[in-house]
Amino acid sequence: MIFTETKLKGAFTIDIERREDSRGFFARAFCQREFENHGLKPVIAQANIAFNKKKGTLRGMHFQYPPAPETKLVRCTRGAILDIIVDLRPESATYLGHVAVELSADNYRSLYVPERFAHGYQVLEDRTETSYQVGEFYTPSAEGGLLYSDPRLGLVWPLPVDEISPKDAEWQPLGKIEPDLKRKMSGRG
Repeated sequence: MIFTETKLKGAFTIDIERREDSRGFFARAFCQREFENHGLKPVIAQANIAFNKKKGTLRGMHFQYPPAPETKLVRCTRGAILDIIVDLRPESATYLGHVAVELSADNYRSLYVPERFAHGYQVLEDRTETSYQVGEFYTPSAEGGLLYSDPRLGLVWPLPVDEISPKDAEWQPLGKIEPDLKRKMSGRG
């Protein structure tokens, strides 16, 4: 696997190294030792799949507060998505910085999302499927989210948002939640 750290410390794109022959190719998509060697948390508590019928669908921006922060390893297994992550670590030099990465069935790329990051994506093709390996169990009491269209975040989505859940459309702007977000994300509950 080829690990490339993004401008957000601890967040990596991961590309496969193909072993090709006349049948096609074989590649490793996950290895606990390689993740540990890059300082990443290689725990998988849950494996999830999301299927999206229509391009333009948006899912996000989701996260879990401590004491149940999630890591995620996200891969698009059918179609394509633009995946965006936002650094929510108050002590980080890149606090509120974001990275956008295209993940597709054709590029086989995955994105490692560290703890205390928001995550969301927009579907770029009809009938798109994503796979997530998540490092913490879903904990509704620790759930949080950012408004995908908050101008302060400056997230640029390539398509009009045609489909979004009511919950994702109603997350509060950062200006209303930031003091609480910083307190909870810094571990002061």
